Amino acid sequence: MCRWLAYSGNPIPLSTLIFETRHSLIDQSLAALQSEQTTNGDGFGIGWYDRLEEPGLYKDIQPAWNDDNLQDVCRHVVSPLFLAHVRATTGTPVQQTNCHPFRHGRWLFVHNGLIAGLESIRWDLVSELGREWFGHLKGTTDSEIMFYLCLHFGLEDDPCGAVARMVGLVERVGMGADVAWPVQMTLGFSDGERLHAVRYSSEGRSRTLYHSEDIAALRRLIPPGVATALDAFSDDARMVVSEPLG
Repeated sequence: MCRWLAYSGNPIPLSTLIFETRHSLIDQSLAALQSEQTTNGDGFGIGWYDRLEEPGLYKDIQPAWNDDNLQDVCRHVVSPLFLAHVRATTGTPVQQTNCHPFRHGRWLFVHNGLIAGLESIRWDLVSELGREWFGHLKGTTDSEIMFYLCLHFGLEDDPCGAVARMVGLVERVGMGADVAWPVQMTLGFSDGERLHAVRYSSEGRSRTLYHSEDIAALRRLIPPGVATALDAFSDDARMVVSEPLG
């Protein structure tokens, strides 16, 4: 599968979470501890929000641990909201258009998991997109299909409802093709204002996903005057990760 993280809060360098934690996303690309695949080296991507209307995006097909440019970009880019992803393919080619995050307008989208039996139900899913969304598909992954189905089902106005409608379609089509457990997913997605995270599987055994505690509450547990890593974050900062960073 894959590993991903998302952050929302005060502006910080991307490297703070992607590189500089004890069990960073880069470490997880080499040696994930809670994934079916230990290595997630089939490409990577980062997406971030700044002063521009459209989020920034940088992704490539080589392993995240082997890209010097990624480290430099993460040290220099400061953002209040970003998503990062390291990929382990479930069968689709290793190519840039298959790397996450996927971007459309203000939206960024990352996924860990799979649509089971995709080869037998792909046409039924992409045909649901119609002319409005089908032409936006650039790669061959189930993840990108899920993203555009969410957009098709109203992601802009009703994010949670759109995800539910997407899952409902995939499960109906999949089970109609004798796929026992069609959906396995953790999702992270944002429009630059809101950060959403979803964990679900048809089987009821979802992939791991964690979120940070309230920063203000954690600060109250620390004796006055003691410096900690929490000092870098605002009270409203939140992190969502496939597995803990420390």
